[in-house]
Amino acid sequence: MAGHSKWANIQHRKGAQDKKRGKLFTKLIRHITVAARAGDDMDSNAALRLAVDKAKAQSLPKDKIESAIKRGSGNMDGDDFEEITYEGYGPGGVAVMVECMTDNRNRTVADVRHAFTKCGGNLGADGSVAYMFNKVGLFSFPPGTDEDTVMEAAIEAGAEDVVVDQDASIEVLTAPPEFEAVQKGLLDAGLPAELGEITMRSSLSTELDESGASSMIALLETLEDLDDVQNVFSNAEISDEILAGL
Repeated sequence: MAGHSKWANIQHRKGAQDKKRGKLFTKLIRHITVAARAGDDMDSNAALRLAVDKAKAQSLPKDKIESAIKRGSGNMDGDDFEEITYEGYGPGGVAVMVECMTDNRNRTVADVRHAFTKCGGNLGADGSVAYMFNKVGLFSFPPGTDEDTVMEAAIEAGAEDVVVDQDASIEVLTAPPEFEAVQKGLLDAGLPAELGEITMRSSLSTELDESGASSMIALLETLEDLDDVQNVFSNAEISDEILAGL
C-alpha cells in the first residue's frame, strides 16, 4: 500500500493558495450555508459537520458559523447560493474540475472561462473530464509519522488505502461514507491528521515539464482566487524537483 501519490503535490498547495483570509472566510461561509440546507442538526447532517469542522480549523469566528447555518437552514434571510461544477483542460491537456458556489451563474462561468483562457487552458463541456475523478476521504500526516502505526489504525477503522509519498508524508484514503468512522479511529489511536477532508482524486495523471507546471500552477491560483470558486482539482503530476524550483 506504499507508493508515490501522483496528486498530492498539487492538492497540498491548497492551503497556500488561499492567501487572502477574507476570501477564505467567504468560501467557508458559503460551504456551511449550502450544507445547512439539508438541516441545521449536525448530528444528522454529516456534510454540515464537515463544513463546520473545516471552518473551525481555519479559525472562522463562531458567530459567522452560526449565521451561515441559520441562513442555509432558512432561519435567516440571505443570498441564495447554488453549487455548480465546471470542467476543463489546463496546459498540457491536464484535466481540471472547478467546484463553485454562486448566486450568479453568468458571472461565475465568465470568470472561470476567463481564467482558463488567460492561463492557456479551455473550459470544457459537462462530462468532459468528470469520468477521471472519484470522490474520496483523505487524511494526511506529515513526514516522520510512523507508517506502521497509521496503517494499523487506518485499516482497522475501515480505510481503503494508505499511501506513502516521496517526501515520506502519509495519506489515508477512504470511501466518503466511512470518513467519520476512519477519522474517529485515527483520533482514538492518538493520530490527529494534519489535513482531513473529502476531496476528488483522479484515476489518471498527466505529467508536466517545468513550463507546463508553471502555467498549471498559475491556472490553479487564478481559479482559486475567484470568490465563487470553492475547490479546484486536477490530474496534474509535477515532480518534486520541478515543484521545488517554481
